[in-house]
Amino acid sequence: MFSDNEKKVKLRDWYEHHSDSIFKYLVIMLKDVHQAEDLTQETFIKGYKSFHHFDYLSSEKTWLFKIARNLAIDSLRREKRTRLIKQILHVKENTVSPSSEQLVVIQEEIGEFYHILSGLKETYREVILLRKVKEFSTKETALILGWSESKVKSTLSRGLSELESKLIEEGFTYEELS
Repeated sequence: MFSDNEKKVKLRDWYEHHSDSIFKYLVIMLKDVHQAEDLTQETFIKGYKSFHHFDYLSSEKTWLFKIARNLAIDSLRREKRTRLIKQILHVKENTVSPSSEQLVVIQEEIGEFYHILSGLKETYREVILLRKVKEFSTKETALILGWSESKVKSTLSRGLSELESKLIEEGFTYEELS
């Protein structure tokens, strides 16, 4: 069992190694820089609070990405409900745009590929992001998504096929993803 101090040191180390990758993943999932920053912090807070549940059957990166994914899904669900309620009540949303500096960074890292990727079905997008962009193994991806490894493989195959079609439609050339 780890002491509080040992947990803090371990989480601080994990934050240094994985926070940037988790942040980028959340930006793509949420399409909102500020929300991604908040959920990146929340991922590590939740990781600290539930450290005793980490069983070392997967890597800490896989475990943290699963936490981040669950937080993103919860956030998207809340946002969807809020948007629906506001539509019913005819209330306009106030949206805060990222700064121009943040937009440049995001556009450089995500680029044209993101535009095509964002048009895919959510399950395809998630599995492609985790397997091909973030380079998780099939097993790690299955753990993050809560799927079987065979579902990861079949969804990835269908997703890559759809991505290929969309890239060709848009006139892009690309390296083989599979």
